[in-house]
Amino acid sequence: MIQGNTPVPTADFYVGSVLAPEDLKFRGPFISDLWEALQSHHVLLKAPRRCGKTSVMEHLRHFPQHGYSVIYQNVQDLSHPADFLLAILDNFRDAHPDLFHSLVNGWKSVTAWLPKAEVLDFGEFKMKFREHEQDYREHWRQHGEALFAQLRSLNRPILIIVDELPDMLLNLRQEDPKLLRDFLSWFRDKRCDPAPKRDSVRWLLGGSINISSTLDAMSLLDRINDLEDMPLPELTPLQIESFVTDMFDERRVTYEKEVPVRLRELLGRPIPLFLQMLTLNLYRSWRLQPRKLKVADVEAEFALFITSTAAQDKLQHYYTRLAKYYKEPALSQAHAVLNHLCLADESGASRGTLTNLVDSLVPGGKLLPTHERKRLFLQLMRDLENDFYVTEQQPDRYGFASGIMKAWRRKHYA
Repeated sequence: MIQGNTPVPTADFYVGSVLAPEDLKFRGPFISDLWEALQSHHVLLKAPRRCGKTSVMEHLRHFPQHGYSVIYQNVQDLSHPADFLLAILDNFRDAHPDLFHSLVNGWKSVTAWLPKAEVLDFGEFKMKFREHEQDYREHWRQHGEALFAQLRSLNRPILIIVDELPDMLLNLRQEDPKLLRDFLSWFRDKRCDPAPKRDSVRWLLGGSINISSTLDAMSLLDRINDLEDMPLPELTPLQIESFVTDMFDERRVTYEKEVPVRLRELLGRPIPLFLQMLTLNLYRSWRLQPRKLKVADVEAEFALFITSTAAQDKLQHYYTRLAKYYKEPALSQAHAVLNHLCLADESGASRGTLTNLVDSLVPGGKLLPTHERKRLFLQLMRDLENDFYVTEQQPDRYGFASGIMKAWRRKHYA
C-alpha cells in the first residue's frame, strides 16, 4: 500500500479466497432476487468455477433477511448421504449454538450423550456423533428424517446453503450408483413435503459444474425439477470497466481512459478471479514505477500473466477438471474443440467445422443417426458454454469464452 496522502482503499483485491461480503460488487440486485425466490422456493444456484457463487452464498450467510438462520456447507469431498446430513447438523451446532439444544431436543440418539457435547470444540460434534452412532451410515434415512423433523420443529426460518453439490453427487455415483438414486429421490421428497411455501426450511443448492447435464446423463434430472433454477449473471462490460476504474481511482493510479476498455477486451467472457488478478498486476506494476498506464501496459501485463506461476496454478485446473466431469468420448471431443478454438482468430469457428471435428472422434468410426449426433454435439457445446470454456459468438459460430484461458491453452496445449 502506498504511504502518504494515498487514501485507504475501500475494497481489497481477491485472487483466490472468497470475497468478504462487504467487498462484493455488482451482485445486489441478484441477491435481492435470491431472497425473493427463497420466500416460496428451494433454489438451485449455478455458476462456473471462480465466478463468485460462493461469495454470493457467503453474503447471504452474513447478511440474512426475513429472519432466516443460515448455515453454509461445502460438500465437495463428501461421498455418502449420512456424511451430508451429519455435516449439516455439525455446522448448525457451530454456527448457531444458541439454537442447537432446541434443534436436538427430543432426538434420543443425540440427547443420550448430549451433555458430553456441551464442551466440544469447533467441528468436534461430528466426530462424537460417529462414536456414539457407529451404524449411522446404514441408518442415514432414519437420521435424515429426524433432522428434517427437528429443523421444522424450531418454527423459525432456516436456510441451508449447500455448495458444490454436483461434486458430491459424482462422488456418490462412483461409490454406489444405487445409493445416489435413493438419496436424490429421498431428498426431493423431503423438500417437496410440505411444499416450500408452507415449510420453514429452505435449501439453496449450488455447484460450479453443469449439474443438469450431470444428472441428465444418469437419467436423474427429474430429481431436481422442484428447484428454481437461478444462474449467476455474468459481469457486464460496464461492470468490468467500473471495477478497474474504481480499484485504480481508490489507489490514485493514473491511466488512460482506454485502459479499462482494453483490459475488458483481453479478458473476453469475464471470470472475476482473472479480472482481479490482472487488475492487481497492473496496480503493482504502477506502484513499482508510477506513471500513466497505457494500453501497451495492459497488453504487456496480459502477456506476462499467461506465463506466470500464479496463472499456471489457477488455469491448470480448467484443463485437468475436464477429465473429472467429461466422460469419453465427450472428453476427447471437448479437448479437440478447445484446441481448435484456441488457435482460431476472433471470428471463432463454425458449427459445421466443429461438428465434423466431433464426429471424427466417434469411437470405432461408427456414426449415430443424424438427429442423435446433433443432440450430442449441442449437449457438448452447451456444457462447455455453461462451464465457461466456449461461447456462441453469433448463431452457429463459437469462440473461446475467456481471453486468458484461450491464450494460456494456445501456449501450453494446442
